[in-house]
Amino acid sequence: MTSPARLRWLWLTFFVVLLDRATKAWFEFHTSGHWPKELVHNYVYLVQSRNPGIGFGFFSDSASNLTRMVLILGSLLMIAVLAWMLLASRNAGACAEAGIAFLLGGAAGNLTDRLLHGAVTDFLEVWLRFIPLRIFNPWPAFNVADSAIAIGAILILLELLFSSRNQPARA
Repeated sequence: MTSPARLRWLWLTFFVVLLDRATKAWFEFHTSGHWPKELVHNYVYLVQSRNPGIGFGFFSDSASNLTRMVLILGSLLMIAVLAWMLLASRNAGACAEAGIAFLLGGAAGNLTDRLLHGAVTDFLEVWLRFIPLRIFNPWPAFNVADSAIAIGAILILLELLFSSRNQPARA
């Protein structure tokens, strides 16, 4: 697939960033009052959360300027690598290209938050009460960008596992 054809996936990236920013802006505007708010009884809640670290709260205890700068620079590096992968890959299928676009959108959405607020706004919390392990209850708060990153990773994994291009040739 040619580079201009791959650029169509940037619309997906743009949509993810726009949806992420819109939901965070809505939430930030409407956070007066009592929180958490229950969306699905006993399972899904809106919560107020700012994560200065990365996924699952790693590095959230060290909210120093150095940590913030390292995370911003790391995000910029990942965005550059993902953009290069999207444009330069020759054998990627549509599933992998969509996955990269989701990853790119999620990384850009969370980077925007770091630049604007110094931390990422997370507002959805899920309780998996049917799983008895405490480590899953509650699941760490997340946002649209985090969801896009998870979806992108799953799409790339599916491409790797099930693509006919990855099957060995038969004699």
